[in-house]
Amino acid sequence: MRTVLSVMILFAVLGSAANSAPVSEADLKNLLAAIRQNRITQADFQEERVIRLMKKPLLSAGTVWFLPPNKFRREVKGGSPSLTLSDGRQLWIYYPNFKTAERYPLGKGSPLDSTVAAINSSLNLEDVENTFRISATKIDNKYELTLLPRTPSMKRVFQKLELRINDQLRVERTDMLLPNGDRIVTAYSNQTRGAVPGSKFEFTPPPGTEVSTPLGK
Repeated sequence: MRTVLSVMILFAVLGSAANSAPVSEADLKNLLAAIRQNRITQADFQEERVIRLMKKPLLSAGTVWFLPPNKFRREVKGGSPSLTLSDGRQLWIYYPNFKTAERYPLGKGSPLDSTVAAINSSLNLEDVENTFRISATKIDNKYELTLLPRTPSMKRVFQKLELRINDQLRVERTDMLLPNGDRIVTAYSNQTRGAVPGSKFEFTPPPGTEVSTPLGK
């Protein structure tokens, strides 16, 4: 029985290796171009944040919208809802349960520029060649990409970003390793490419909202 089991495991390993191959630099360039041509504008997500100092991960779910190159909207649903969005000029984070909102200016060397760039890179792979060192592996008809930040500012956002690309050339899963060792694993579903109006990325605090500007600008 042990011999049969060992043979089965061996064939499984060999089969996995046979269907997995590194992607050449030329093929990677074509792959990134194809992904951008097929880039999504909306998706549902389920996220798991693994914090080293906590026994259980933090779970969240919601919907995200993108408008390349630098606009996005991320709505977290459930008992602790939040809204994070950027119009390319400023970033808003709104907590409806607490009626508070935070506004962060972007551009001109803002410390949050790299954070916003990382968010856009995770799904749209915008300008990733200049910002990251990239390697890729093809597994059957899917791809696994590993992005390592080049710049010190981006290294302060995360150590490594791994992406799983499905057979439709869309990102279906991201795994981000943060500088402190925490991880954020996000799975995407119900992805679409429909047009998104620019107003989706605008935000006006509801009446009674307490607005703060943590960066002091």
